Amino acid sequence: MLTIALPKGALLKDSIRLLKSIGLDFSGFLEPANRQLQVFDATGTAKAFLVRTQDVPVYVEYGQAQLGVVGYDVLREKQPQVAQLMDLRFGRCRLSVAVKQSSSYRSALELPAHSRVASKFTYCAHAYFRDLDLPVEIIPLYGSVELGPITGMSAAIVDLVSTGQTLRENGLVELDVLFESTARLIAHPLSYRLDSYRLHHWVEQLRSATVTT
Repeated sequence: MLTIALPKGALLKDSIRLLKSIGLDFSGFLEPANRQLQVFDATGTAKAFLVRTQDVPVYVEYGQAQLGVVGYDVLREKQPQVAQLMDLRFGRCRLSVAVKQSSSYRSALELPAHSRVASKFTYCAHAYFRDLDLPVEIIPLYGSVELGPITGMSAAIVDLVSTGQTLRENGLVELDVLFESTARLIAHPLSYRLDSYRLHHWVEQLRSATVTT
């Protein structure tokens, strides 16, 4: 049976909407009283796992799911061994460097050498500042990253930004954008190559649905 890894959080509703448009209905995950982590499509064609966004590529890489929906930011950060099939064109956001509004810095290059930068995207942050040839100390934080500059623990943060409202409400401002991120369809490479569970059929269905929405 085809198995799809779906992400908890902001990408879930659009992921379910897209899959439903091609006949795979996992809307049970959206029911307020539902606590199931696995839902079967009513036709018996497929099942879906509901997992943390960061775990989606893990389930796909290890073959527990043949397909998955995950943000490009996670793929850049985790570097999983999966096949990236298409941009699903929802969940748009960006990974940015931000500092306090009261700061004199107007670009990441103006940060002093060996400044502290807080982020849960430690791989991406390291790579970005390495490419700038600017040595910084990356502090791993996994919640309320905005507190880094507010408390003085870090001079800057590297974090996802959608509307920018959270930054503004906490007195922060974007300096630079590392990259744009949207939801991506990924597949287990061998399963896709072998066309297990009619993967090519479902991928083409999703490709067509993405183009028309």
